Amino acid sequence: MSKISILLTCGAGASSGFMAANMRKAAKARGLELEAKARSESEIEIYGPEADCIMVGPHLSYLVDDIRKILGDNGPKVLLMKREYYSSLDGDEALDDLLNCLGKEA
Repeated sequence: MSKISILLTCGAGASSGFMAANMRKAAKARGLELEAKARSESEIEIYGPEADCIMVGPHLSYLVDDIRKILGDNGPKVLLMKREYYSSLDGDEALDDLLNCLGKEA
C-alpha cells in the first residue's frame, strides 16, 4: 500500500495533534506508511489539497460541507471523525475509519 497523507483538524489543532501521533503509531504497528498533519480549520485551504483525506473533529461537523465546497469535487475526501474514538484519541479506531473511507483494507 502506498503512503497515505491526511490532515486532521479540530479547531486550534491541539487534540488533532495528539490524534495524528496516535494514528501514526497505529499505522506503524500495522506496517502502513501514514503522513498525518494536524492544523487548525483556518489552514485547510493551505494544507488540505495535498492530503488524501481531511479528518475533521466531531465538534466541527458544521464545517464539513463548506470544506468539501472549498476543495472541490476532485479534492481530498473529507471524513467527520466519530466521537467514540476522537474523545479517547484512539488511533487504531481512527485509522480503521480512515482506511474504510479511502476504500483500503484495515
